[in-house]
Amino acid sequence: MPSVEKLLHFLSSSIICAAGVCILGYGMSADWASAEMSCAPSKNEAFNGSSSLEIGLFNGTENKINCPRISKLGEIVPVFDRLGKEAGAPVILHALVVILLALALVGSLGSILVSLYNSFSNPYQTYMGPIGVYTCSGLSVCVASLALILYVANTYAGQMFETLVRAGGAPNVVLKDVKINLKVGFFLLIPYICFNMISILMVFLYVHAAYTRRKEQEKPTEDAPKEIMMY
Repeated sequence: MPSVEKLLHFLSSSIICAAGVCILGYGMSADWASAEMSCAPSKNEAFNGSSSLEIGLFNGTENKINCPRISKLGEIVPVFDRLGKEAGAPVILHALVVILLALALVGSLGSILVSLYNSFSNPYQTYMGPIGVYTCSGLSVCVASLALILYVANTYAGQMFETLVRAGGAPNVVLKDVKINLKVGFFLLIPYICFNMISILMVFLYVHAAYTRRKEQEKPTEDAPKEIMMY
């Protein structure tokens, strides 16, 4: 039967990791970014229109005013459908972000299961032991961090919002003064990453304490005089 200390450490690790899963799950359903921009029908015409979008990972809304010559308020934006019309980096990067977040959730679920298993049993030091928690939570941290970087790159450098506007029935529109704001869904990746790192820390602290105790128990034998050891 595992000790109370081990139970508390591994159970705390699983609870913290589960909280991270809830945060990421909510974040994936929330809005990730918004943008406002001016638009003109062509290069030789005035910028007398505007478009504003607010999007999540899968859907969003757009408000068009004379962009290019029509106005629509509250238009639904299916993100993947629109990005897919303009094949290129934006749709590829966005798909990678979603895939990486799905992998992060799988890693977190694996970490929860391994932590719970270690809370009530004493497996050998294999992938079902502490190394399983390190691997699963470490994977979640890495892929979630990469997803965060890719989303920023796609939003600012990949011109994702410009692609969404042009794919919404205005392929020749000219856009400028794009102002982008990242929203709550994006920022929830940060506490999710922190929670997974804390879950790793909880298990590491127990393993380190157990290793220290074991070394202290071996010291009397190692330090004993050779004459005593002979008997």
